[in-house]
Amino acid sequence: MIGFILADIRRHKAGTLAILLLVAVAVALAVSVILQERALRLGSARAANAFDLVIGAAGSETQLVLSSIFLQAAPLPLMDGAVFQRLATDPRVAFAAPIGFGDSFAGYPLVGTSSALVAHLSPQLQEGAGFRREGDAVIGAAVDLAMAAVIKPMHGTAEGGGHTHTGIAYSVVGRMKPTGTPWDRAILVPIQAVWDLHGMGHAEADHAEAEGEQAKHSSAGPASGDLEHSADPAAALDEDWAAHAAGLPAVLVKPRTIADAYKLRQEYRSGTTLAVFPGEVLTRLYATLGDAKVLLLAVAIGTQALIAAALLLVTIMHVAQRRRQIGALRAFGAPRTVVFRIIWFQLFAIVLAGIFLGFGLGYLASEIIGNIVSRQNGFTMPVMFDSEDIVFAASVVAFAAVLAVVPAVLAYRQSPAAALKG
Repeated sequence: MIGFILADIRRHKAGTLAILLLVAVAVALAVSVILQERALRLGSARAANAFDLVIGAAGSETQLVLSSIFLQAAPLPLMDGAVFQRLATDPRVAFAAPIGFGDSFAGYPLVGTSSALVAHLSPQLQEGAGFRREGDAVIGAAVDLAMAAVIKPMHGTAEGGGHTHTGIAYSVVGRMKPTGTPWDRAILVPIQAVWDLHGMGHAEADHAEAEGEQAKHSSAGPASGDLEHSADPAAALDEDWAAHAAGLPAVLVKPRTIADAYKLRQEYRSGTTLAVFPGEVLTRLYATLGDAKVLLLAVAIGTQALIAAALLLVTIMHVAQRRRQIGALRAFGAPRTVVFRIIWFQLFAIVLAGIFLGFGLGYLASEIIGNIVSRQNGFTMPVMFDSEDIVFAASVVAFAAVLAVVPAVLAYRQSPAAALKG
């Protein structure tokens, strides 16, 4: 029987290939939707796990997390520097890292922060050293810059019509180890230099001026038409936050205990500040992603149903065209059950091969998309199969087995005399 089926497949290569590809494309579409949703969920969760609590000015929780953890460019309102000063000296806080962003270089986000955050993200650097002077820069593992490279920060991005700051040029002194987060594509510089560069640094007058112009500022500094300020790249690093802290879009906080985390969250969720657990915000985003996944899967299943109907029509026509062949088999003494098994097994084998090819194509497509997203956003997209996929694969195989029954039954019911006459 196997030899007969293989010979028949060779005689009808074009039709066999068409059926196989139709099935593969339909399955690949559904598999890629499932794998991409899972990869995005796992990748974003791993990226957020590096941070316990984010505190910023009152506003959108989602935008606060996307900007401060995933480094998605968007203007955030600034909260008063006194908030950061209180957090830096709070006994419930293991460390509080200031975040100032809005500048970029060569397409990489440039983030003003502290030595504590560098040590938190990469306890041991891949090469070089941490901050010593205001002109030092530590780059993420995925930043394509060499040690000692000169960085001239740009306000905003080149695509958005940003302008290059002339008040400072940073020098790369260290590179972090891979973290699997968007910070692998970030350039970290001392927050003091960012404050000085945007006129928020050493004088209370500058601080007051920056507060007064806050409505015109992005998260990092003044707009293109504002007065350019300067920072001293050779100035020694000064992280005495009790002495001075300017306005900030966000602070990343590491509480000492879980109880401290909930107390801090409650305390800073009132008035002019907002405190969030990144995991909670992502859970709400996952719910939205889940709705989108259901919609995409519905489209994929609809596509599969149409392809199944087309396959059924093609196979029925194929059986009709082989009436003489089937009649000859019956005339030479082949039982009905043998004819049934031949037709069923041939179609099922083709569809089964298409299912396996579809899973492979779906995985490959997800890997390609995941790599593109990872390069653009920094965090790793782990594409992997799960136990749920076994259930999905089993259901598709079962459906294919049932689908193959229809043409097999038609062949089974054919009379050899009628078939030979036709």
